[in-house]
Amino acid sequence: MFQDSATTEANYEKFIERVLASGVVWGIEHPNETWATSTSNDDEETMIYVFFSDKAYAQRHCKEAWSESKPSTIDLDSFIDNWLRGMHEDGYLVGPNWDANFFGKEVEPLELAQRLACI
Repeated sequence: MFQDSATTEANYEKFIERVLASGVVWGIEHPNETWATSTSNDDEETMIYVFFSDKAYAQRHCKEAWSESKPSTIDLDSFIDNWLRGMHEDGYLVGPNWDANFFGKEVEPLELAQRLACI
């Protein structure tokens, strides 16, 4: 089951809008202090870090294999300066506001940094 491109794009734009308004990004932190990742829906070799604009969006993914994980915040400036830069250097992509079925837009970290920094 895949989302249509309009829904995927709308979820991405909602992520940008809400993160800019709140100043925080939500991720899913595992008990071992690692953060939630998934494989790309387009390329099984590509790793995606999933992030959300709201705690509730992150919380709905804390089930099954991630049932002991918890939503955690990241300050927007740190997300842009540290997280996205590191993901770019390591060759990862970002999955902003993926749905409950783990589908959504797959974004290059520098593209997302530009959008969030309003460059």
